[in-house]
Amino acid sequence: MVSDKVLLEVKHLQKSFGDKTIFKDLSLTVRQGEVIVLVGPSGCGKSTFLRCLNGLEDYEHGEVFLDGKAIPGEQKSWYQVRQKIGMVFQSYDLFPHMTVLDNILLGPLKVQKRTKEEVLQQAQNLLERVGLWDRRNDYPSQLSGGQKQRIAIVRALCMNPEIMLFDEVTASLDPEMVREVLDVMLELAKAGMTMIIVTHEMNFAKAVADRVIFLDDGGIVEENTAEQFFTTPKTERAKKFLDIFNFKE
Repeated sequence: MVSDKVLLEVKHLQKSFGDKTIFKDLSLTVRQGEVIVLVGPSGCGKSTFLRCLNGLEDYEHGEVFLDGKAIPGEQKSWYQVRQKIGMVFQSYDLFPHMTVLDNILLGPLKVQKRTKEEVLQQAQNLLERVGLWDRRNDYPSQLSGGQKQRIAIVRALCMNPEIMLFDEVTASLDPEMVREVLDVMLELAKAGMTMIIVTHEMNFAKAVADRVIFLDDGGIVEENTAEQFFTTPKTERAKKFLDIFNFKE
């Protein structure tokens, strides 16, 4: 259920790499419980935008507010922000020398200083939820790509974030593994998790999004509900984009 509370607000964000402008004046508001999907051609800044929200990329101008409080860019201790803004990457980023369970427990125990009993119970609940509790003592090399990605999602959730960012999390998976990861994300959406998702899975985007943001040429070209974006897009640029992806209702 999407609430009226604004959880994340981005104002006039500007980001460049050398002479190349990624986005010029990007503003976006995210309400608690809302699922926003970012779509657009490769190189339009979708992943860079997520990385700016999580402190992995600096930006030249603009402001980001979480729970009404400004995140003051370079002066901020980003590890505190990342506890509230979780992120899952395309590449999993699991520690190969640690078991599944140790990968999950590391952040809550070392960063948040929570008790092992509490974190272990949460990890068990989440792993059971994604069907992987029986793999808790395995190492990443023993898991499929889809299993690794589900573990990466559980690891992020175990930090109790207020919002989750997903950056093309199915892009490196074999087709038969994509569904198991998308199903987990659909369950999170139903449970009310606030999410910003970058994906090229158009049917999934239509199913999960409360709002679709179409990025191109340094800014937001179109912003619409999922139903309207995929059935009656307002801009010719969005229509051409959907044609390229051969999206079918």
